[in-house]
Amino acid sequence: MNNKSLPIIGWREWISLPDLGIEAIKVKVDSGARSSSLHAKNIHEFEKFGEKWVKFQIYPVQRRSNLKVETEAPLLEYRHVRSSSGKSSLRPVIITNIKLSGVLLPIEITLTSRDEMGFRMLLGREAFRNRFLVDAGKSYYGGKPEKKKSKG
Repeated sequence: MNNKSLPIIGWREWISLPDLGIEAIKVKVDSGARSSSLHAKNIHEFEKFGEKWVKFQIYPVQRRSNLKVETEAPLLEYRHVRSSSGKSSLRPVIITNIKLSGVLLPIEITLTSRDEMGFRMLLGREAFRNRFLVDAGKSYYGGKPEKKKSKG
């Protein structure tokens, strides 16, 4: 595919995770990271339909512990992942759809605590390679979610 025909995304974007019940989550687009990771808590493996699944909680908004989404997904595998600090950990991996700039695509995501990170989700290069070009100097090519109007 000719690179000039690929859509452009910025170094941070808003995406949705429709299969996990997340309408909007801000991600850091990171070409230096191979895999994508999502901030998840209380991760528990269980069996469903004879397959391994994981149940977990997502806190999609940074510094807002009162907004929680409980969800589940089929478990692909466990994978050793080295963090930006160099520490390796064994993480569960799921495949789920993301919606980025109007495009729905399946990606692999590792589940881990990102409490200390600036973003609840990191979009690694495997998710956007050959699908998007990254403009490292701009943000939110796909737009920002509408603010919910308070009632009253």
